[in-house]
Order: sequence, then C-alpha cells, then structure tokens
Amino acid sequence: MKGEKEIKKFVKDRYGEIASKGDSCCPSPCCAADLAQQAKSMGYSEKEIRSLPEAAVMGLGCGNPTALAELKEGETVLDLGSGGGLDVFLAAQKVGEKGKVIGVDMTTEMIEKAEENARKGNYKNVEFRLGEIENLPLDANSIDVIISNCVINLSPDKLATYKEASRVLKPGGRILISDLVTEGELPEDVRRSFDAWAECIAGALEKEEYLNTIKKAGFREVAIVAEHAYGEPGMDAQLQGKIISIQVKAHK
Repeated sequence: MKGEKEIKKFVKDRYGEIASKGDSCCPSPCCAADLAQQAKSMGYSEKEIRSLPEAAVMGLGCGNPTALAELKEGETVLDLGSGGGLDVFLAAQKVGEKGKVIGVDMTTEMIEKAEENARKGNYKNVEFRLGEIENLPLDANSIDVIISNCVINLSPDKLATYKEASRVLKPGGRILISDLVTEGELPEDVRRSFDAWAECIAGALEKEEYLNTIKKAGFREVAIVAEHAYGEPGMDAQLQGKIISIQVKAHK
C-alpha cells in the first residue's frame, strides 16, 4: 500500500479543491452531479435538505448518520470529517440550544466553507475545528455521540481513528458511523490508486475486518443497523457488487 503520508496529502488536496472550487468528486460512488438527488439517495429527506444552507449539500457521503443516531436535546455531538457541515447542521437542529455539535475536518478549505455555511444558516450551537481524525483536537470524555459520513474509510489507520473516538467519548457514549466496506478483497490496482483512495474506495476494509477494528478499539455492542449494496452506473466492473454502505452503531 502507498505510504500513509502520501495518501493523506492526496486526499487532503483533493477535498480542499472540492471545497474551494465547488467541484464534486465524481465520478465515484461518493457523489453525483445532482447533489440534492444524491443526498436523497443517501437517506436525507426533502425537508432536511431544504432546511440547510445550499452550499452544505456537497454530494459527499454514503448515508445519513443523524437519522439513526437517536440524538437528544442537550447532547454534545462530534462529526468526524465534517466537510461543508451538512450533518453538523442536522445534528444541531436535534440537540437544540442547550446542545452543541463540533465538526472536525483536516482541510482548511472545508472548515472555512462550513463556517461560512454556519453564518448563513445562523447556527449558534456549532463549532468547526481543524484536525485529523486520528488525532482529535478534543479533550477526553467530552462527547456524548460521534457521527461520521463516509470519512473513516479515507483514513490509512482506522484503528487509531476508532481509539481516538473512544478517548473523546464519555463513558457510555455512542457512535453512529456511515461508511463503505467491501465484500471480499479489492483488486490490487484499485488499492494502489490515489484516485480510488480519494473516491472512498481503496481504503475500504472488508466488512468483518472493519467491525473487528471497532471492537479492538474498545467498543461494545458493535452492530450494523443498516446496509445496502453501493454503486452507480459506469462503476468499474471489477468493483460491481463488492462495495457496501453500512451504518454501524456501538457504545464505549
């Protein structure tokens, strides 16, 4: 596999470009030209989409983690890889004025975009921090719920990411993660492709390995609460049927 630093730099540059230029990462299973339609296909309702700043809907993701996270008023929520802030803003609506939602992203351009969206939407209970999900800029035992949407597959070190998630969660805290995994091994040429890493494919683990990684990080009651085959027209034939979108819930 390519070096972790090389992978991170490529992914960071790609998503920084997406944020600054308004591009999408198409063609990939992470996004589509019609961003609102893509959001609906991932489980977001028309009402949710209309409630958000338009620029927050970027066609990035593989699920709607806020729909299954059972967020409660007053909770403190962390979004790993928060991008333009879509899931942060939806979570903010659920936790209310007494709650708080923090988004962490490794690209300055995404943080700036999210903060601009927060100003436009007049969100007062959100905050965005620059940082890597393998080394979170948060105190231990400070978060009630962690959500993430098709981001952890981009990390070359998923065990470190989940250990960090466990560190910042309060005892009894929970995670609801939307991510991509595989059924069986991916072809080696895909694993070696920088583009495939940025498109949420090359970094995807085999499903059971992914679940075991969460358990190794110390989480309990690890369970898939939703899953479906993932793909789009024109997807590489050697990947057809191999990519799966899952939503995983677990507790610290």
